[in-house]
Amino acid sequence: MSDSIIKLVDDLPTGGITVSALRALDFVVPGEWNNLVGFENTVREITGEEKSKKIQKISERALWIYNDESQGYQDAIWTYQSLDKADAALGATAMANKIGEKISFLSFLNKLTPSADTTQAIDLSIKIVAELVAFCKLNGMPTMDSLGDFSAALAEEYSGPSLMRMVALVCFDGLIPLGPDFVNRVGDIIGGMSSAGLQQNPLFQRVNNLIPGDGTQGKLDFIGNSFDAVRGWMSNLVSSRGLDPQMIIDSLQNFVDIADDKLDYLAAFIDMTTNYFEHTGVQTVARRLILQAAEEV
Repeated sequence: MSDSIIKLVDDLPTGGITVSALRALDFVVPGEWNNLVGFENTVREITGEEKSKKIQKISERALWIYNDESQGYQDAIWTYQSLDKADAALGATAMANKIGEKISFLSFLNKLTPSADTTQAIDLSIKIVAELVAFCKLNGMPTMDSLGDFSAALAEEYSGPSLMRMVALVCFDGLIPLGPDFVNRVGDIIGGMSSAGLQQNPLFQRVNNLIPGDGTQGKLDFIGNSFDAVRGWMSNLVSSRGLDPQMIIDSLQNFVDIADDKLDYLAAFIDMTTNYFEHTGVQTVARRLILQAAEEV
C-alpha cells in the first residue's frame, strides 16, 4: 500500500463529478452522507475532540493500526480502489457497445463487446462481492461464511459513507442502466450465465482474484449467492423511496451537466468518470479506524 490512510483522506476531493454525483443522491438518504475531507478534520468531526494534542495522538494511533496488515484496513482500501480502476475500463466497454448500437458503420463493435445489460449486471454483482469482501476485512470475518452477517449489517447498521456507497450502487449501477426491475434482470442474467461467459467478462478478468470460490464456476456461484443476499435490501430501498431511473437522472442533472440526448451513455459515463466506490470506501475505513484509535488512546 503506497499511500498512508492520512494522505488518502487528505487527498479526497471536495468537488468534481464523483462528489456532485453523490450529492445528487442526498434525497434518497437525506443528511446521511457528509463529504468529510482531511484526516485531522475527520478525527475532529467523528470524535468531537478539539484538543490538538489529543487529535494528534488519535491520528498517530490510527496510522499505526492501519499499517498493521493483520487488521484488514489496507485490504479493504485495496478492494475499493481495485473496483473503481476496473470500472473505468468497464465504462469504456459499455460505451463502445452503445456507440455500436447507435451508429451503423460502427456496428462491428457489438461483435467485440458484451451486451450492455450483461456488462452492467456483472458490474453490479461484482461490486456487491467487493463490498462483502471489504466488510469482512474490516470485521475480521471469513468471507465465504459471512453472507448472513453482511446482509444483516446492511439492513441494520450501514450508515454514512457505507450506506451512501450502496445507495449509489443501486442508483448508478442498477436503476439507470437496467431500469426499475433491475433486481430481477440482474438475477436472471447472473442465474443464466455460464462460467465461460463470466470468464470472458473484462471486469471479472481484472478483479477475479478478490472473488472467493474454487475456479470460475465457484466464483460465479459466490457472485450469485452474494447478489441473492442483498436483493431484498435493494428491492426494499427502491420501493420504500419510490425510486425510478428518471428521478435519479433529474437529480443528477441538477448537479452534473448531462444533456438529454446523451442519457443512453449515462451509466457508462458514470463508470468512466467517477470513483464513488473508492471515495466513500476511504471515508468508511477512516471512520472505523478513527473510532478504534480513539478507544485505544
